[in-house]
Amino acid sequence: MRWLITGGLGFIGSNFIRLALRERPELQIVNLDAMTYAGNPANLRDVEADARYRFVHGDICDPAAVAAAIGDGVDAIVNFAAETHVDRSILDPEQFLRTDILGTHVLLEAVRERGIARYLQVSTDEVYGDVHAGESVESDPLRPRSPYSASKAGGDLQVLAYRTTYGAPVLITRGSNTYGPYQYPEKLIPLFATNLIDDQSVPVYGDGLQIRDWMHVEDHARGIMHVLEHGELGEIYNIGGGNPRTNLEITRLLLDGFARSFETHVRHVADRAGHDRRYAIDTAKARALGWSPRVEFEQGIRETIAWYRENEAWWRPLKSGEFLEYYKRQYAHR
Repeated sequence: MRWLITGGLGFIGSNFIRLALRERPELQIVNLDAMTYAGNPANLRDVEADARYRFVHGDICDPAAVAAAIGDGVDAIVNFAAETHVDRSILDPEQFLRTDILGTHVLLEAVRERGIARYLQVSTDEVYGDVHAGESVESDPLRPRSPYSASKAGGDLQVLAYRTTYGAPVLITRGSNTYGPYQYPEKLIPLFATNLIDDQSVPVYGDGLQIRDWMHVEDHARGIMHVLEHGELGEIYNIGGGNPRTNLEITRLLLDGFARSFETHVRHVADRAGHDRRYAIDTAKARALGWSPRVEFEQGIRETIAWYRENEAWWRPLKSGEFLEYYKRQYAHR
C-alpha cells in the first residue's frame, strides 16, 4: 500500500504521516511538499531514515511535480497542502486561491488520469461560515466569509464536481480548530505559548469571545485516516473535538499554564476584519463510522504547553525573519 501525502511537512500533515507510519507497518508514504514558510523539514526529522518514507519537493499546482511524486502509482492521495491562516489570507488572498483551488484541480486531474483508488480532501469547518446557533452538518450550504474559507470551499466544490462529473473516488473531511506539537507559531495556541515563554504579551482580537471547537492534532490525524480507510466515497465527514471554548478561555488556560497574569500579559487589539463569531460542527456521521476523539482537552493543553517548553530549538528559528515581518505587519498598529 502506498499513499501520496501532499503538504506533509506542515502541522497536521506531519502528524498524520508519523501516525500512519507507526500504525500501518505495511504502508509506504510519498510526501510532496512545496516547503513554503510553514513546511518545515524538522517536523519529520524522526522519520527521514525510514525506508517506507520518501520526500519529494514540489508544488501541487505543478502537474509535473505531482506526476513525479505519484511515480509508478499510489493507492490514495490525501491533500493537506493548503494556505491555511485567515490573517494571511486577508493580507494576500491570491496565493490562497492558487494553492487551495488550482492545486486541488491538478490533484483531481491526476486521480482521474491515473485511476487512483481514493482521494481525500482535508478541509475545514470554516467553510460553513458563522454559526449563530446549533451545529453545522455536512449537508449544510457553504457560507465562507474570509478569503481563506472561500478558497477552501472552492476546493471542496471542485472535489464534489469531480465526483458528479467523472465519478471520482473522493472524500472530504472538515476539521475544527486543531492544536498540538509542530504547529507553526502564527496560530493562536503556539503563538501565545511561545510569547508567554519569552514573557511577552499576547494579542487578543476584540473582546475575545469568539467560539471555536478545539481538537488535538492526533485525534484529527486519526479521524482523517479512519475516513480514508472506511469512509463512503463521495461523502463528507465533520471531524471535531467537542470542546467549544472562547478565545478568552484558551488565553486564560495558557496564562495559567505559564503562571502569567491576565492584567500584565494580555493586549486587546482591533478585531480581525469579518471575524466569524462562532463555529460548531455535528460529528455524528464520523462517529457512526467508528471514529471518536481520544485526547481529553485539558490534558492535551497541558501536554502541548510542555512540548513548546521542551522544544525551543524547534520554534525559535521560526520566530525570526519572515515571521517577524508578518507579526509586525499584523499586530504592531492594531
